[in-house]
Amino acid sequence: MKKLLISILFLVPLLNVIAQGNNNYSKNSLIIKFKNQIELDKDLNSNNFGIKAIDHLNNKYRTIKIKKLGNQEVSRLFLFEFEQKQDVMSLIHEYEKLEFIEFAEPNYIGKGGGQLFSKNKDNISDLSTPNDFFWERQWSLHNDGTFNSDSVEDADVDMDLAWEIDTGNSEIIVAVLDSGLKLNHPEFEGRLFENELGFNGYDFVNDDNDPSDDHGHGTNVTGIIGAGSNNNIGYAGVDWNCKIMPLKILDENNSGWYSWWIEAIYYAVDEGANIINMSVGGSGYSKAMEEAVNYAFNNNVSVFACMMNENSQTTYYPAGYENSFAVGSTDPNDNRSSPFFWSTFSGSSYGSHIDVVAPGNFIYGLSYNSDNNYNTYWGGTSQASPLVAGVASLLLSQEPARTPNEIYQIIRETAEDQVGNESEDTMGYDIYYGFGRVNAFNALSFNLSIDENSIDDLLFYPNPTSDNIYNTKNLSIDYIIYNSVGNKIKSGNNSIKIDFSSFSRGVYFVEYQYEDKSSVIKIIKN
Repeated sequence: MKKLLISILFLVPLLNVIAQGNNNYSKNSLIIKFKNQIELDKDLNSNNFGIKAIDHLNNKYRTIKIKKLGNQEVSRLFLFEFEQKQDVMSLIHEYEKLEFIEFAEPNYIGKGGGQLFSKNKDNISDLSTPNDFFWERQWSLHNDGTFNSDSVEDADVDMDLAWEIDTGNSEIIVAVLDSGLKLNHPEFEGRLFENELGFNGYDFVNDDNDPSDDHGHGTNVTGIIGAGSNNNIGYAGVDWNCKIMPLKILDENNSGWYSWWIEAIYYAVDEGANIINMSVGGSGYSKAMEEAVNYAFNNNVSVFACMMNENSQTTYYPAGYENSFAVGSTDPNDNRSSPFFWSTFSGSSYGSHIDVVAPGNFIYGLSYNSDNNYNTYWGGTSQASPLVAGVASLLLSQEPARTPNEIYQIIRETAEDQVGNESEDTMGYDIYYGFGRVNAFNALSFNLSIDENSIDDLLFYPNPTSDNIYNTKNLSIDYIIYNSVGNKIKSGNNSIKIDFSSFSRGVYFVEYQYEDKSSVIKIIKN
């Protein structure tokens, strides 16, 4: 009898930027959100709103462009660009004094979370499962311990086993917000999304319909998710059948303004994406971008983001938002990537917002400027995040009605705990590995491994929580809550919700019972 222990725990060059400290934002632009009572259906060609107070400021500071960001019925966001550099914080203060401005914030800059290296690897053999020629290099999907001298057998996501359950569905659309894509690469033949005008996506960097990759980061990331599989060439993507929506938000330097990222999130949702991958990060908190992530989440679009590679607890966004899913990186030996191959000072970033880890170092993949070069590899949490996004796409193929909360929870629940360095990867949730290293087979087996004594498909949300948790079946359950060291701290009977509001931040275990069935979950309290 199989038993599932339900365990919910816990970047044309850019100008006027200082990409350090708290000054990593544009000096000649602002992101502004208006309140609901203002009519915003305006012709902005004159860079005026027809509102005296704001037009006065725009004239005073020589506004040269105003651009709508995202779905205006929801976002009410605008990018204001100025002719000269400004004291941005003072400018924010002036605009926020206007009663119809909800908030103003800097237009931060971020970057992609991966680095490239080119190298040939010898002794490539022709394997049959799948038959992609360079399958042997894909240790992240199947690790037999021979990839390099540090490899550990089974330090992978059991992708070969997972494919026995599901290989994807062409009805599922994965939006990849990155440096773009080599659109004519044979590995993506027949796999690209088309909008109503027949374009495959959008370029928010150059504001046109050609999201071609001029850096390489995006093509590698996209290939991890959905390179053509079992086709006798190249590499195997996690999802063999999904549609890919390439959205260019990073320039040729692997950098991008938050305003591009925000626009792209709204575009992806409104054009029908089911999954969003953002292998990017910036250290400046943006309320506007968080609202965009929430817009995705509330429209049943899951958002996967990388932790970045600073080997520190610094929070990067969008990974740091509550409704995104943050992914760190592991090496072929299952340890947290620290360092990555490209710098002794690098490492998979960590912190209390991390959800899971996945293989992300020495990740071979596709080239943005060649159809035949398969000899480049990358390293970073940028490579780990798309792997997990691919697994999420398979989970939707398996059951299209799954919500982001359910997808997030399944991936957390089925991750393998305590696989890495014992000094970091402790029992249960920890800040280095989160809930553990992703296992695709376990995730796709979730509905197949429910113990007959547990409550079938019962999930608890939100997790993490700041106040209450609820169960998906609206059942009245009996429960006991234990702290992280096993002490009983609370109990309740016939409860539809469980109140965590009085608890301090941390990890808790909830033992629950309904009729003659029972199980245990882990909850993280924010």
